[in-house]
Amino acid sequence: MPRARVLIPLPDHDFDTTEVAVPWRILTRADIEVVFATERGAPAACDPLLLSGVVFGKLGAEPEAKALYEALTKTAAFKYPLAFGSLDVASFDGLLLPGGHAKGMRQYLESRALFDQVRAFWKLRRPVAAICHGVLVLARTVDPETGRSVLFDRKTTCLPKYMERTAWLSTAWKLRDYYRTYPEYVEDEVKRSLAHPEQFERGPIHLFAKGTDVDDRAAFIVTDANYISGRWPGDAYRLGKALADKVLARTVASSEDGTSRASTARR
Repeated sequence: MPRARVLIPLPDHDFDTTEVAVPWRILTRADIEVVFATERGAPAACDPLLLSGVVFGKLGAEPEAKALYEALTKTAAFKYPLAFGSLDVASFDGLLLPGGHAKGMRQYLESRALFDQVRAFWKLRRPVAAICHGVLVLARTVDPETGRSVLFDRKTTCLPKYMERTAWLSTAWKLRDYYRTYPEYVEDEVKRSLAHPEQFERGPIHLFAKGTDVDDRAAFIVTDANYISGRWPGDAYRLGKALADKVLARTVASSEDGTSRASTARR
């Protein structure tokens, strides 16, 4: 059976450490190849404040996520990403769209080249996962046949407004609008891309409880057919495992279908 491959597009800098490093670890642990891509094929870097601590050394990535990120940066896949425009999306079995909130994310969240590739992959109906601001990429990816977002008829979550507002108001005294990527809240824009606001699922209200590799009860994800979405770094382990399961299931099904067709042809 061929090895499954998952694509993770990134901005040149400011992506969320946890939302990339944790799923990367889960996917590679499942023997899934992870391929990174950036706008021009240049190496990416996470938001540095998430490594040092956003305020007084706090509010950054957890120690485990930092260690995973350090390991990730030493891999050839991360050092030598592909360029958005050169991707052959049909060669991938899954797609992960991570988030981040610092201003460098705008390069990725506004990339027409990335929208084109995401649109092409979405039409393949293969597993797609998005977390936090990464859901905005899907909200902004429009199907020219309908004039609507690819999320129009899907259930989804994303960074909830209460989380974004709380992070911004509690740190604005020092960091101004660091936690506001755009004037509009992520939740509001995502809801506008849907057929009905009820398709958005906020999840339980909490600010500090995070899922871990061994206990993801505090995590929350939404699954709708081949699409999986998460809210924030605290959902990264659960989202990564759900994506890995879907990708592996698809690979097994494709392999069995190919074997069946080959057997039929020999008869």
